[in-house]
Amino acid sequence: MSETWIILGASSAMARALARSLAADGHELLLCGRDADDLARDAADLRLRGAALAEVMAFDTRDPDSFAPIIARAEAAGGVVNVAVFAGSMPPQEAVESDPALLDGVVTDNFAAAARFLLHIAPLMESRGAGSVVGVGSVAGDRGRIGNYVYGAAKAGFHTFLSGHRNRMARKGVHVMTVKPGFVDTAMTWGLEGMFLVASPSDVARDIRKGLRKKRNVIYTPIFWTLIMLIIRMIPERIFKKLQI
Repeated sequence: MSETWIILGASSAMARALARSLAADGHELLLCGRDADDLARDAADLRLRGAALAEVMAFDTRDPDSFAPIIARAEAAGGVVNVAVFAGSMPPQEAVESDPALLDGVVTDNFAAAARFLLHIAPLMESRGAGSVVGVGSVAGDRGRIGNYVYGAAKAGFHTFLSGHRNRMARKGVHVMTVKPGFVDTAMTWGLEGMFLVASPSDVARDIRKGLRKKRNVIYTPIFWTLIMLIIRMIPERIFKKLQI
């Protein structure tokens, strides 16, 4: 059955990989982001891949006025509405420490805007008694690390929001899944030092589709990050604060 998928931050590599997978199943796709020309090329490709609809809509995490038209378009589409959140930003930790004003943008891009959008669209999804929310966080949100604790804090906030949102939405038949990727080959991570076990965006998309089929609440992708982050969370604070990770 065709469903409407709202993809926020649709120009990210992981979002593109998921969109291609959804298009192959004939779903309707609303590609939401800031670069309309870039997304228009993706939309044309997705229609060729089998998408019942691939439409571009303006979305800016820092412009709440861009949210309402997307929700109105989803309401007009009828049927099951799903949302996948990929929007985010990750300036270097050193840049935020040098200019603390950058903190506001990091929190907005990685947490506040997505949470606000999901709260706005929640009544529509609840009224239809079905649908899925895919919230893409990060393993960085599991513990504050010296190398990117501002970004990690924003993702941790999003994780906590998704946990509560999952509790609310489950009562109306809507499934909310938190996705915690490790290192993925994307524009955001290009050039970063110290990366290892780097996954492809298509690997992440495959794990997301699998997690949705199995109604998982939280997934790590690739799955070996489950063990890696379990170990990191168990390190005593007196030791952890001395580590350069």
